[in-house]
Amino acid sequence: MTTDTASDGLRARISRQSEDALGRLAQELLESPLVSGALSRAFDAREKAAQAQEVAMGALNLPSAGDLERLTRRVRSVSQRLEGVEDALDRIDERVGGMGGAGALDQRLTAIEGQLSALAAQLADVAGQIGAPAGASVSAAPARVTPTQTRPTRTRAAAAKKRAAGRRAGTS
Repeated sequence: MTTDTASDGLRARISRQSEDALGRLAQELLESPLVSGALSRAFDAREKAAQAQEVAMGALNLPSAGDLERLTRRVRSVSQRLEGVEDALDRIDERVGGMGGAGALDQRLTAIEGQLSALAAQLADVAGQIGAPAGASVSAAPARVTPTQTRPTRTRAAAAKKRAAGRRAGTS
């Protein structure tokens, strides 16, 4: 057992001494003007080679790594903006759907026209019962929409149908 303990102590001491020696060697190399000059020239040469490569790739009309990185960042930015626009459109679509949309408006107008026709028929019955004057005629025809009133045009109705079909296709 004493042999194992002695050998572990010897290894630790040799390891410590070798680490110290390597540290002193590295420090002396970094302080040496010859080595630091060589390292400086190597880094300058690397920078010049990178610039020459970028110029050559530009002459060949090929993108550099920096160009590709900038393009990637811009594409990500555009993608994020597009997602924001899509989210906003979804919220608007949900609000319009919550209001009933154009299909519900058409149904409501049809129901109102039906009620107006029923009222006109009832008015004609009442006028007949009370004996309307000879020259007065009461029509049981439904009320007509005057040009000053707004109704959905065919293009609006077609657009509403397209939106409704798109919503149905999107939820499927």
